[in-house]
Amino acid sequence: MTITITAFEHSPDGGKGLSRDTRVRWALEEVGQPYNVRPLSFEALKQSAHVCMNPFGQIPTYEEGDLCLFESGAIVFHIAEHYAGLLPSDGNARARAIMWMFAALNSVEPSILEIVVVKFAEGDKPWSKERMPLVFDRIRQRLRPLSARLGDAEWLDGEFSAGDLIMVSVLLRLRMSGILDEFPNLAAYVARGEARPAYQRAFAAQLAQATGT
Repeated sequence: MTITITAFEHSPDGGKGLSRDTRVRWALEEVGQPYNVRPLSFEALKQSAHVCMNPFGQIPTYEEGDLCLFESGAIVFHIAEHYAGLLPSDGNARARAIMWMFAALNSVEPSILEIVVVKFAEGDKPWSKERMPLVFDRIRQRLRPLSARLGDAEWLDGEFSAGDLIMVSVLLRLRMSGILDEFPNLAAYVARGEARPAYQRAFAAQLAQATGT
């Protein structure tokens, strides 16, 4: 059965790999599964044809036969569960990889996304500039224990897993803020993720989609 995912017709990130379809593309590249992409305009996201697949009118969605999923974390989890390459065979290691997926999405990403909220949704508010340092401090509070836990290891728990894929995808959002540079081991960790051939293929595909090249 052919896998089809949805993505922005013209990504608002300009092809920087921050759109959440990139992490789904990366997962599919890691497990060696071909896929098709259905590009959507911002108007199409809110139309019934797409809302019936994702009630929140967002991307990505994932279609395979009669299965339709939304939420990038759930999609990556499904891919990891059904195709070899992203979850360890050992039961305990597998559980820890899934744990790190949840940690990335629930403990780390929310504070990072606040940067976007402050810059774009609240940028015209008189208190916006005062709020940003508080947001940065909250991000550092999450990165310190993550940095300590990673230490000088290559990946979070032994071999590369779906937990690393999601965590790197989340941390990539800090590239322009400069915060990641305060944690050299996390910056190196992200660079290792970006250097993986599967990520390079996913990034190139997303860039081509975003820029129409």
